[in-house]
Formats: sequence, structure tokens, C-alpha cells
Amino acid sequence: MSDPDKSGATREEAEEASAFSHPAVPPDVSAAYGDHPDQIVDFYAPRDGSTAAPLVVVLHGGAWRAPYDRQYLTPFCDFLARRGFAVANVEYRRGPGTAVPHQGVEGPVAGRWPETFDDVAAALDAMPALAAAHLPSADPRRTIVTGHSAGGQLALWAGARHVLPEGAPWRTPDSAALRGVVAIAPLAGFVLAEELGVCGGACVQLLGSMRELFDERRPYADPVELLPTGVATTVVQGRTDTTIPVELAEAYADAAAKAGEVVGVTFLEEVGHFPVIDPAADACAVVAEEIAQLAW
Repeated sequence: MSDPDKSGATREEAEEASAFSHPAVPPDVSAAYGDHPDQIVDFYAPRDGSTAAPLVVVLHGGAWRAPYDRQYLTPFCDFLARRGFAVANVEYRRGPGTAVPHQGVEGPVAGRWPETFDDVAAALDAMPALAAAHLPSADPRRTIVTGHSAGGQLALWAGARHVLPEGAPWRTPDSAALRGVVAIAPLAGFVLAEELGVCGGACVQLLGSMRELFDERRPYADPVELLPTGVATTVVQGRTDTTIPVELAEAYADAAAKAGEVVGVTFLEEVGHFPVIDPAADACAVVAEEIAQLAW
């Protein structure tokens, strides 16, 4: 009799290998939205020559840790461009924070407070002007923000800046001019993520690696604390994802419902963490369709 845990691990390894087997796809043009080397956006024009194409802003994952950057999502960005979208692949500062020391943490630290959030906010604020200058085929009036894993958290956060606590530096007076948010296997729900041991304590590290800071800063960062948003939102989640357990997507949708908001959730059977951004996988086409549903 086969061991289901072993077969599941083998499947996940194969899924990850497939997702990372595609060569990086260089952008058509890159542009800076700030002075730091990580404050950069790569643009991909729609491959079918479309004009006034929906603009998809992509935020990569990697548990907000410095070793993981936007490059792994370039095949996904190219996949979307071949589907007729204009695409902006955003980089942001990750890794060791500067606000407080990180002690007793093994390996790379997740995120930078407040720089990670500074960058996502700055990139979104600059996007209409950057797209007009560097991606004239894009229609910023039809902007979708999407993100994978930790980038899914940032995408949900980007759509919720208008409901941030008063005094938050990233708060906007009105809701973002977005058609919607598509969060792909998002790391949403920081308390539950920590209870489940997701990504080796990344959520606590993101907010400062101290429990007091985690509790103090979570209302400014945790998507389940920023509901309702009034922005059309869809979550796409693989049922067999062990990197970001399905419980996080379920809990986020439940929190939205309790706040009086309906969040669309598409659960994909026998799909793990990486097929959703793998151009060779059917799950990736589902993600593109969810984006199209909101964009068009």
C-alpha cells in the first residue's frame, strides 16, 4: 500500500519542479518607482498587440524574504501577456528589517517593516504614470492587482488601504481605483498562519520578530483585519497546498462574510502551491480566467 504522505510530497516536488523549469522571461521595459535598487517594475506588453488592455499588477511571493524575488513569476507574467493583458511585475524590499534587531532567527528574515509596505504603496501610487510612460498599451482604469503566496497578502492589503487604521502612512482617503484583486494562495490571516506554523514564523518576522510588535502592527497589515474593502476580490487556492494551507483561504472568506462582504473563492482539487502560477498547468489558466472575469 502506498504512503499518502509520501505520494503527496512527491507530487508537490514535481509541481514545484515544473513551475521553476521555465526560463525567466525578460520584460519589455523596466522602470523605477524609487531610488532603492528593489524599487523597480518590469512591464510586459500584451503579446497580441492589444491597446487599452487591462493592467495586471503582479506581486511575487517568497515569504517576504530577500532570497526570493520577482524573477520566478516572469513566466507567469509572460503567460498573462500572451492572454492579452498588460502586466507590471513589481519588486519590493524584503529580508532583514531595519526598525528593530532580529535575534534568535535562523535563516533569512521575512520582510522589512515598514519598507515592504512603503514600497507596495509607492508602486501602486506611481503605477498610472509609469504605465502611461512605459506601457502605453495598458489601460490603468482597468487595473487588477494579483499576487502569489506572500504576494497574495500584499495584493489583498493593496486593495484595502482605504480601510487601514487612521494615521497609517499608507492609508488612502478613498478605495483604490481597481477593478479587483485576485489573491493566489495568499498568506492571509496572520494569527492562524502562526498557529499553523506557516513559512517558519514569517508573519511575526514581517512585523518585527517580537510578539508585542506583532500584536501592535497586525491591524495595519493583516488582511483579515481589513474588511470589508468594497473591492471585488477573488481567492484562488489549491486544496492540496501544504505551503499555504487551505484553512487560510477559508478563514479569510469567512471573515469577509462576517464583515458583510462576499469574497469569491475558487478551490482547485489536487492542486498544490505552484501550479497556480505555472504556465504549463491547467490551474494557471484558471487564475487567468479569474483575472479576466474582473478585468473585463
